[in-house]
Amino acid sequence: MAWLAIVGAGICEIFGVIGTKGVADHKGWKSYLLMALSFICSFTLLSYAMTSLSMGTAYAVWTGIGTVGSAIVGMLMFGEKREWKRMVFISLILVSAIGLKLIS
Repeated sequence: MAWLAIVGAGICEIFGVIGTKGVADHKGWKSYLLMALSFICSFTLLSYAMTSLSMGTAYAVWTGIGTVGSAIVGMLMFGEKREWKRMVFISLILVSAIGLKLIS
């Protein structure tokens, strides 16, 4: 259950970053609401996951999911660069998060 919570926390983190981008670009109340609710949900799920996972593992996986997801969303939704070098390093973050799951 903790691993599901950490995946959910990472997904909420991605929505929080999308809301943050919306705040930076448009400053509309919907973006503020998306950002606030997503980060509240993300930190709540992260806290729950830390009840049974080690802090280092939970935090690393949470930030990994958020980083990879945000980079992918940036490329797909906001037209950020899709260079192969960027993809390689994003893949390394994903492999590291999976590795932490396998050794935990």
